[in-house]
Amino acid sequence: MVIRVVRLGSDRGVGEGTRIGTVRRPPRGVPKTAFASGNWYDVWFPNLAPSVETMKLGQAAQTPTQWLAFTRKYRTEMATPDNSRSLDLLATLSHQTDFSVGCYCEDESHCHRSVLRALLREKGAKVEP
Repeated sequence: MVIRVVRLGSDRGVGEGTRIGTVRRPPRGVPKTAFASGNWYDVWFPNLAPSVETMKLGQAAQTPTQWLAFTRKYRTEMATPDNSRSLDLLATLSHQTDFSVGCYCEDESHCHRSVLRALLREKGAKVEP
């Protein structure tokens, strides 16, 4: 059992399981009924997305210092009790079932999902390398 960290909208991998969209907003121009069939996500879970303000900080980051500021702010958001419990839940589930979490960004290294991957590992989740 494992969590895969994916780019939403990409082809699904074999055995990927339920795809969870950890994004602030649903995909533009895509009807709700096509989210799963279009490989976007099966369940929308914006609780683990950065706030709009933090998301904009990450999108604008062009230097390592700016990216670090984004990372710190996102980690602070994920440390709140509700978000921390959500991460605990996903970490526990990763030992019992396959599923994936994702975002739309093309480059994972410049996306909140890279930080989310680390946070899940820190919570004891089994995360695909």
